[in-house]
Amino acid sequence: MRSMTLYKYYLRPGYGSEKLLIEFISCANEETFMLDLFDALKHIKPELINLNDLWMNDEVLYSISSTLGEFTLFKDLWGLAFIMADHNQGCIANINELLMKDNRFEKIEVNFDDYKNINP
Repeated sequence: MRSMTLYKYYLRPGYGSEKLLIEFISCANEETFMLDLFDALKHIKPELINLNDLWMNDEVLYSISSTLGEFTLFKDLWGLAFIMADHNQGCIANINELLMKDNRFEKIEVNFDDYKNINP
């Protein structure tokens, strides 16, 4: 049995925006990340509908459909990952609730004021 990976994440606004996103801040480069994430979200039936390999930046953009609507998962080779749904903020709130119930994921609280400026 493998040791349990703990994926830490923020629920936060985008820089200079009021739209919420989920930013994974640890272990998103683990090879089990995508399987664990989709397992944690199984109640909303996530399905990959499109994959854009942004090879020049070593980034991948996944378009995902679910019972809550569509959302996007952005992932790069350095372990950064974001879930975004600018036009479906209810989806982000529900994904956050599912992640909070899964012991593989840990939500780290942030100060929303830190994201008011466009430049991080």
